[in-house]
Amino acid sequence: MQGTTGTPSQPADTYPPTDRTVPTRSPDRAAYDKELVHSILDEGYVCHLGFVRDGAPVVLPTLYGRVGERLYLHGSTGSRPLRMTGAADPGLPVCLTVTHVDALVLARSAFHHSINYRSVVVHGTAHEVTDPEERRTALDALVDHVVPGRSRDSRPANKKELAATAVIRLDLNEVSAKLRTGGVNDEPEDLALPHWAGLVPLRKGYGTPVADPGLDPATALPDYLSAG
Repeated sequence: MQGTTGTPSQPADTYPPTDRTVPTRSPDRAAYDKELVHSILDEGYVCHLGFVRDGAPVVLPTLYGRVGERLYLHGSTGSRPLRMTGAADPGLPVCLTVTHVDALVLARSAFHHSINYRSVVVHGTAHEVTDPEERRTALDALVDHVVPGRSRDSRPANKKELAATAVIRLDLNEVSAKLRTGGVNDEPEDLALPHWAGLVPLRKGYGTPVADPGLDPATALPDYLSAG
C-alpha cells in the first residue's frame, strides 16, 4: 500500500492509509490490517496520548481499553486534557501510540543494532463520554484490558467515584501498525568480525501473585491469575 489516501475498493478488514499513517521511513514495515492492529492494542497495557496544550506538545502515559473500533481512556475530571474533550468543545485532536518490544537485535556493528517491535499509531479527535451506559461499558473495558474478567470480580464504581472520573473515546479510523521482525542486518564486510550477533527475545507474563496483607485467607486465587 503505497498510496496516501483510501479508495472505494479499500478492503473492509483494513484501515485506509492516509497522509499521516503512511511512514516516510521504512514504509514496507507499515500495515493496516484491522486484526493485526487489534491484537497489538489488546496485548498492551499503557498507551501514550499526545496532544497540544497552550501551544506546546504534551505526551501522557495512561491505561486504555478497546471495544470494537473504539478506544477508551479515563482520568480525573480535574485533568486538563480530559476537560478539553468536553461536550462544549469540538473535541481534542490527539495522537495515541502503543508499542511492544519483542527482541533486542545485536549486530556486529553499532550502526545496525535495533529492536524487533510492534506498534500502533492512532490519529483522531477524542471526545468526552457522557452517556451513563457507555461510561459503564468503557470503565469495564478498562479494567478487563488489564486483567480479562476482572470487572466481574470487583466492585463497580459508585456514584461518587463516577462523578470524579472522566472518560474519553477515540474512534479507530486513521490507524496504522508498524513492525520490525527478523534478524541482524549486518554489512557483508562485517560478517567476519569477532563480535557476538543475534536476537535477545523479551518475554512478558504474570509473575507469582502476592496477596494483599488484609485479604481473607479463605479467598481463592482467581482462575484468570493462576492460568497466567
